[in-house]
Formats: sequence, C-alpha cells, structure tokens
Amino acid sequence: MIKRKHSGSDLTIFSEMTALAIKNNAVNLSQGFPDFEIDGRLQSFLAEATHQNFNQYAPMPGNPLLIENLIQFNAKRNLPIALAPENITISPGASYGIFTALAAILQFGDEVIVWEPCYDSYVPSIEINGGIPVFLSLTDDFQIDFEALKNAINHRTKAIIVNSPHNPSGKILKKEDYDRLAELLEGSQIILISDEVYDVLTYDHGEFYSAFNHLKLKNQSLCIFSFGKMFHATGWKIGYVLASEELTAAYRRIHQYLGFSVNAPAQQALANFLEVFDVEENRKFLQKKRDFFLETFRDLPFTIRQKAEAGYFQILGFENISDLSDKDFAVWLTEIGKVASIPVSAFYQNANDTKSVRFCFAKKEETLLRAAEKLKDFFK
Repeated sequence: MIKRKHSGSDLTIFSEMTALAIKNNAVNLSQGFPDFEIDGRLQSFLAEATHQNFNQYAPMPGNPLLIENLIQFNAKRNLPIALAPENITISPGASYGIFTALAAILQFGDEVIVWEPCYDSYVPSIEINGGIPVFLSLTDDFQIDFEALKNAINHRTKAIIVNSPHNPSGKILKKEDYDRLAELLEGSQIILISDEVYDVLTYDHGEFYSAFNHLKLKNQSLCIFSFGKMFHATGWKIGYVLASEELTAAYRRIHQYLGFSVNAPAQQALANFLEVFDVEENRKFLQKKRDFFLETFRDLPFTIRQKAEAGYFQILGFENISDLSDKDFAVWLTEIGKVASIPVSAFYQNANDTKSVRFCFAKKEETLLRAAEKLKDFFK
C-alpha cells in the first residue's frame, strides 16, 4: 500500500458536491466556476494565438508580452503595484502557484500558520512539501486574531498563509491588517504567502490591498493571482505569482522542474486581452450577480450574517431551518431540495459544524433564479 503524503480527502468536497449535483439533477451552486460564456474577445484572441503559431513552449517565466502587460495593469490599479519582470512568474493555476511557493521555501519540519476557514489545497500542499500546518481560527467576522498569531509564531515558523479577498467569506483584509502583520514579521525570515485570486472582484467600493503593496512586506511575500477568476475562465488554469527578485528566483528553481512553462496560446490571448480589459465593468458585472443572488434568496429561511465583500461566494446560515450538521445539510439540500452548496465545515481541518453553507453566485441570472425557485418550493 502506498503511504498517504497528506491529510486531505481522496476526493475534494468540491468534486464530491458537483458529482452529487449531477447525480441528483440539482442546480450546482457549489463549486466556484461560472456557467456563463467568457468574453468573446478573449475567445477570439485564443484562436488568433494558435493561428499565429504560439503553439510551442513559452519562456519559463512567462510570455514577455504578458509579463509587460501585467506590469502595466498593476501600475494602473487604484492602489498601484510597482513591478519589474523579475517579480513576475506565470503559473499553471493559482493552486500550483501556492504549492510551488511552499516547495520553494519549506524544509522538513518547518511550520506554516494557516487561518481557518481556508481553501482546502493549503494543508495538503504544506504536508506534501514536508511542512507542518499550525491552525488558527479567524474571528467570527473573519478577521485575523493578531494576539493568537503572535502567540503561535516561534523559531519553527517558516510561513504564514493569508487569503484576501477571502474564500469562503468574501472578506477583504485592509492596509491596517497588513501593517500589523508587518509589525509581527519585522526582522524575521518568515515568508507571507498571500492568496489574492479574487483581487479584481471587490464590491460596494471595497478596495483590494495586496501584500505586495506594503513596503515592509513585499520583500518577504509571495502573492498568488488567478486569470481564471479574473476573467471567469477557470478551465484555463493560468495564474501568476509576484515576489521579490530573491523569492522569484527560489520559486523558479522549483517551477522549471514542475511545469516549466505554461500554455503558450492562452498566455498570448491573456496578454492581448489585458490591453482591452475593463476592471470596473467586470467588477460591476459580478456585483450585480451577488446582489441578484441576495435578492432572489431574500425570502428564504436562511440568515445572511455578512454580505460578501468580494469574490464568487456568499455564506448563508441555516440555523432556522435544520439541526443537521452543515455537511449533512448540504447533502440533504442537494438530494431533496435540488440545489447544491458547500458546507463551510469543509474549510476547517476538523470539519467544525458551522451551521452554514457557501453558495456560488457567479452564475447566469436564470441559474440563480432557478435555484431560488426550487428552494422556495422546497421550503413551503
């Protein structure tokens, strides 16, 4: 028998709930992928790239035009991020970026602080790379508990993973949070791995702040981004990683022996699309979907503890509906109510029962309306 290398599930909760949705012909609001078409210009750019013979290996760090356009894109943010080519590496997806960042810095027995609830790939990525996850809980409103963090840091701490905008809550870390992180990390060799894949999807005038914006943190941070989330093309599995020149070199030492390079025609298409991409239009497009979801679910017996500030997801409480655990509730709702969600306990190592589930609102309006109508009939 081959020994397990991590404590994660053999089948992720996202695969499990999507399969259950398909089996029961349920509306799938579980896994975070859109069901609407990507921008037609992006489709055209991809076709053009193949005809222009971008069909062989791209350079290991990434397509030079894509890197240059990312420099320009990040310089034009509301909170500009100043970059050079030595700070950017294109990756085959954000999960790969997080795994490779950990592989670049971890030695056997190093500790990595993880905030729960957290995305399910973090812990297996730590363990496969010989690290030891140390779990801390975010506060009830998904804020960092800085006193707990201070107490958890010791001589074995090699890295801290933060996620903003946060999955599953949609919470955004503010500059003040990064100021406090910088105070705690000052003078240390601890690396901040910052999962920032929902960076352009912030709502209600919320402002995204990157760890790479922070003068005291940027030289000890690896920041991971996703074109899949940015452009709603999750199947393309392309992202990028920002880091100091030193950390970029460490990252690329691993990357060149794992993926080496990333889908060449897609990189060219992304480079071209960045030149016409409208961040504000894209943000409004997704905020409209979040607001439509909240409106269509308003009369259902769920509770909205916090409106999502960013991202693809809204957490709803079901304490007024059932005493089931959140995993059992999510299965029951899929099998009987015909709407699939993700139990928030899946984002905890010990599967804490949260009495809440996560719904994906990055869907067509007719999909969200169909889900709400099924649940209204179900809860009559």
